[in-house]
Amino acid sequence: AMLDPDSGLSLTIARIVQRLKGSSLHSQLERQARVSLHKPEIKLESLKEDIKDFLKTSGWEKKLQNAVYSELNVFPSPCHPAAPPEHMKEPLAYMRKAQGSWEKRILKSLNSMCTELSIPLAQKRPVNEQKELLNKWNEMGTDEPDLSLFRPVYAPKDFLEVLMNLRNPNYENGEQPSFRNHLGLIQVPLKVKDIPELKEDFSELGLNIGQLGIDDSAQVPPEFFENEHVRIGQKVLAEQDSAAAQQYVRQGCPTALRADLWALILNISNQPEDILYYEQLKSNVIQYDLLVDSLIYKDVKLTASNDDYYFVFEDYLYQVLLCFSRDTSVLEHFTYSSATPPKSYIRGKLGMEEYAVFYPPNGVIPFHGFSMYVAPLCFLYHEPSKLYQIFREMYVRFFFRLHSISSHPSGIVSLCLLFETLLQTHLPQLFYHLREIGAQPLRISFKWMVRAFSGYLATDQLLLLWDRILGYNSLEILAVLAAAVFAFRAVNLMEVTSLAAAEAVLADLSTLKVMPLLQIFLFATVT
Repeated sequence: AMLDPDSGLSLTIARIVQRLKGSSLHSQLERQARVSLHKPEIKLESLKEDIKDFLKTSGWEKKLQNAVYSELNVFPSPCHPAAPPEHMKEPLAYMRKAQGSWEKRILKSLNSMCTELSIPLAQKRPVNEQKELLNKWNEMGTDEPDLSLFRPVYAPKDFLEVLMNLRNPNYENGEQPSFRNHLGLIQVPLKVKDIPELKEDFSELGLNIGQLGIDDSAQVPPEFFENEHVRIGQKVLAEQDSAAAQQYVRQGCPTALRADLWALILNISNQPEDILYYEQLKSNVIQYDLLVDSLIYKDVKLTASNDDYYFVFEDYLYQVLLCFSRDTSVLEHFTYSSATPPKSYIRGKLGMEEYAVFYPPNGVIPFHGFSMYVAPLCFLYHEPSKLYQIFREMYVRFFFRLHSISSHPSGIVSLCLLFETLLQTHLPQLFYHLREIGAQPLRISFKWMVRAFSGYLATDQLLLLWDRILGYNSLEILAVLAAAVFAFRAVNLMEVTSLAAAEAVLADLSTLKVMPLLQIFLFATVT
């Protein structure tokens, strides 16, 4: 049920006030206001206004504005007060149910690994091991533990099988009038956008608008656009306004400004208390050994360590991912995620809630390829606590949606459906051909989307893509790009006669240029 705008607004305001109350920003603002009382320009008779003016001129008002903007970007608009809390997680009951049974499968896989290898989920490290880990914290990659017995809890293709079996129980045997002609692997009727709607949403990517990542735009000589764009970018940074930064990056970030612009959009400022928090997470890693540590270790070894771009960041990846698994503040995102953090019970106390703990402490079980969410960020941030905060914020805003079952427009189910619908509508011949030879396009593109293309595109191209994810606060562009890649390779794909051959045509995306592909697909496709 939608609320009328006014009561929706007042609920939103109440929630934001509530959430900011406990924040360090709140106590800083109070402290600043108290300090300002000693300033000569603050007069008793106009106290409230004078303090407001002081907070404005001293930049604190901007900080508050950015914090509010950040809340609005992350949290969904409030449900009707009468709606049950699980509606904020996911409005459709069958999606919640499917997510629940998928979680049971993951846990079963994790627990059977524990039993097989007879290792506990968590144990305190002996003191000598703690010292050793502390000493090699910055070179964990040199370690070669035997991880042959560990296996990823699941890989993207296992997850795709689950999504292919999703059905809406209200529609028996596919009696969904508008949906009956959808011939893709995803068989749930969600509303996805068509090209005209996407054009409107992504209007800043239009052919007559300057873009970073397009070398030969007919309209504007690229170097002219770039110099001007850099100048505006510096101004946006000087203003310290998150909303302006978000609008700005829709046309791409100049390399030299990207790290600061992303941090501004995500409202990450790496304060002393953030650095301290990171150090606490680190000391938790040093003291306790979790089963997920081995999964993280194995994942980095299987993915990033073999990647030409990312292998140099191996040590950063361990640090960030091990700390992430211990971070209980990540649990907060489960209020608006369809997922539920897994629970573990203290030995002998199964089912007794007072002995339940979330496992891992952040509630997120890593899967094959998870470390690739962090890898590209290592190019931008070299200070571990800053890198860590940026990743955590990217995760709770975006990446969690790529591995949970939901009806959200940026959720993986909608992205799959959007991808298939775009292909079926705009490249029907290609779509039918691939389907006939048993090479359903989604079988190939799914892993790209789940990883937000990390590890598939060249890094400079990936960063231009992620600029737009941040700029539009949406993951839909992943599905559009996946379809654009098929369109770009359509001639070769029309000639293949097997899934393996189709996969070979699309095996290497490292030479692709993201922005021209997106532009051509969205703005030069005949609709």
